[in-house]
Amino acid sequence: MEQSITEIERKILDFMVHYLRSNTYQPSIREIGERFGIKSTKTVSEHLQALADKGFLERDPSRSRGVRILGVDLRAQTVSVPCYHELPQGRGGLRTEQAEMHLTMDRRLAGSKGSFFVRATGQELAALDINEGDYLLVEPSSVDDLVEGTIVVARVEGGPSFYEFSRNGKAIFLKPAGGDEPATAVEDPERLHLIGRVVALYRRLDGASILVSTTAH
Repeated sequence: MEQSITEIERKILDFMVHYLRSNTYQPSIREIGERFGIKSTKTVSEHLQALADKGFLERDPSRSRGVRILGVDLRAQTVSVPCYHELPQGRGGLRTEQAEMHLTMDRRLAGSKGSFFVRATGQELAALDINEGDYLLVEPSSVDDLVEGTIVVARVEGGPSFYEFSRNGKAIFLKPAGGDEPATAVEDPERLHLIGRVVALYRRLDGASILVSTTAH
């Protein structure tokens, strides 16, 4: 299968896979246009035709939703996991529509409902042998489920970040992961905004980007 897919084509394909998993039917051309701010239905149709020409789709021009995605396992054993370029630094949380892509994974590897991937950036986690470009799988969790040394994503002050979790009696300590900064004490667990714990890491050993053909195989 031809893999030369443009960024907007990849985003449209990822959106279609995620939409199909959520609704059991495909989005219309107009819905695709609204999702990506494309006013011309002709332009959307051209992107879909390009995907069809490259072997990612089959199209039935006589039907408004007459598109079949090729090479994607849509059975119940798989799930679409959103992947984010970075953690949001504002007060807003992660929203599925802001994901840069979705990865189709076996449910046994994808974490519990609400899990997501986030890309490691810079040298923030280098001390933990996590490299820039690695994708970390973050799974929703409660404080009671955490053990000493767990890497978590939490919001302490400002935006969320990665921390190493520890506990001393009832007090919780969050030390910036991979850094030398002192730990922050959180005496009231109810005030801790815990987003989740890091449960897995995805890394391409050949250095290639996973942004190429993440939904079609």
